[in-house]
Amino acid sequence: MNSKEFVEELHAANQKLLDRLRSTEELSSGPEAGMSIRNLLKIAMKNEIEATELAALWMPTTETIDIKMAWARQVGDEAKHYRLIQDRLRQLGEPIDHFNPLAKGYTALFKFLSMLHGTVDRIAAAQFTREAIAVVKNEQFIALCEAKGDPETARLYREIIQPDERFHFELGRNLLEKYATTDELQTSARMTARQTLELAEELQGLIFQETGVHHAPGC
Repeated sequence: MNSKEFVEELHAANQKLLDRLRSTEELSSGPEAGMSIRNLLKIAMKNEIEATELAALWMPTTETIDIKMAWARQVGDEAKHYRLIQDRLRQLGEPIDHFNPLAKGYTALFKFLSMLHGTVDRIAAAQFTREAIAVVKNEQFIALCEAKGDPETARLYREIIQPDERFHFELGRNLLEKYATTDELQTSARMTARQTLELAEELQGLIFQETGVHHAPGC
């Protein structure tokens, strides 16, 4: 199939799996709702630093200039998100200066993504699929912040972080339409996208087991 048809097919397949990451439970503002916003923001910091490092890791091994610059844009955006979340935690009174979100190591999702070599696979997994996951989880987190009476954190995500994540997703869509032009590349991208979703679902499951929260931001 042509690349545009492939991207539409992949998006539809991703959406079916993304539905499993959407919690149907009602939000609560009480303590039974799970971890505090502060602790969830610490999870977000780990997601942001992994996304920053992943895009930076791929820049030197990407020859195609527009894709290389897409990684560069993502490095800047994700690093900005990290700093903004860090600042928000300080505003909330959280001692954050010596916090290391990577102290317990990298996630299984980061390890999988960091081993990808094909440029189309990287786009399908990171920008097209992982960013779509981030959009879903951020929407849930915004609703949780509002339910817990934290409109400032909700505003940060709604007005700054979420638009960037949507931009990354659309950038991934455009790059896939440009470069996923062969059956071989499309087959590999399908498999990589599915593995990314499955690992993200596993990661969210682990977070829920540890915290009782479905609504941790990002991926």
